[in-house]
Amino acid sequence: MRDALFRDAQGIVENLLNDRSLIPDAQPARPLEIIHEDRPRQVHTLFGVIRLRRRYYHHTKARTGRCPLDHGLNLVRGHTPGLARLICRASSQGGSYDDAAQDLHAYLGLNLEGRNFGRLVAEATPLLRQAQAALPTAAGEPIPVLYVASDGTGVPLRRSELNGVAGKQPDGSARTREAKLGCVFTQTSTDEEGQPLRDPDSTTYVGTLEDCRQLGTLLRAEALRRGYAKARTTVYLGDGAAWIWENARINFPDAVQILDFYHASEHAGVLAAALLGAGPPAKEQQSRWCHQMKQTSSDPIITHAQALLEERRAHLPHEQLQTIEREIAYFQTNAERTRYGYFRKQGYFIGSGVVEAGCKTVVGRRLKQSGMFWSQRGGDDLLTLRCMILGPNFTEIWNARLPILQAQRAKPPRWSPSLN
Repeated sequence: MRDALFRDAQGIVENLLNDRSLIPDAQPARPLEIIHEDRPRQVHTLFGVIRLRRRYYHHTKARTGRCPLDHGLNLVRGHTPGLARLICRASSQGGSYDDAAQDLHAYLGLNLEGRNFGRLVAEATPLLRQAQAALPTAAGEPIPVLYVASDGTGVPLRRSELNGVAGKQPDGSARTREAKLGCVFTQTSTDEEGQPLRDPDSTTYVGTLEDCRQLGTLLRAEALRRGYAKARTTVYLGDGAAWIWENARINFPDAVQILDFYHASEHAGVLAAALLGAGPPAKEQQSRWCHQMKQTSSDPIITHAQALLEERRAHLPHEQLQTIEREIAYFQTNAERTRYGYFRKQGYFIGSGVVEAGCKTVVGRRLKQSGMFWSQRGGDDLLTLRCMILGPNFTEIWNARLPILQAQRAKPPRWSPSLN
């Protein structure tokens, strides 16, 4: 029944789009253009493949051309906008492009080749980036607390993309490139015990395989769209990496910076083991320190660790001393970011679990499957698309691309002087 209905729909759509009294495609030829009538093309639609016949304007010197009907229908690599949107969604959600093609076959009965999905995503994503940047700022009342967080996770790239890149392999080479992920979410309430509650469906993501500065630019733009300029308080959560706090300093200078409590606890464990040796005494000391830190700050850890260090300095090997001094310096550097007693009284989150989970769900589930090796551009495009689709505004972004696309096509092409 579905196949029969789709065949009828194919005929209806094909006849409609080939009716030039309804959809004209005649335009005056530009200089050096030759018009070819009834140039055929196959177009993939939601109901299957149809055959279009349209005018083709060929530029004899540039050896390229254009079809006004293709532009008028907003085709994306020979796919109608409705189907292109579904391909983008399926490509970002499935385990691979082939999985996405199989999903669309199961849902719609369409026979599409997954190998073409990556090319469609590569063509659609740059325009979607521009459309996202053009979205208006969120309206409404000022947000009580706006959270911003960022983290990174390795994504496997092709060997050709990693030539000369230093990494963690035994020979010093790299197999991955760090994908930078940022998220923005809001908090308007706490529970009965004063614990913060993340607003439902308030989390949006941005991501890139470019450097940390690019993530900072994307994250600030997303925060501004979400109401950062009017937020009463902005909190920046991070795991302690230097690039994270540098991004916070540059892009969110007024934000309250909070070091993820779990990472601070791990460093407390490393410090206790270096001072007391591995075993139950170090574990018990870590537990006491973490309890004190959660109630107040890391100051008790710094004071106690410095005292223990002075007592035992003469009996500790050089490497162990370096570890102790490095961990004490870590807590001193992050002293303002570990005032957990104050942060909890204010009702703030003290963990960066949202963005860390995002590294697994947003990046890992799609870009880190077994056997995957990406080009940097291909991985970056798909990560961008996945962040958009997992957010609440993908429909707005998709629709906002049309005015941008029309404005681009309205500009006459510029040939090089040698072609004029």
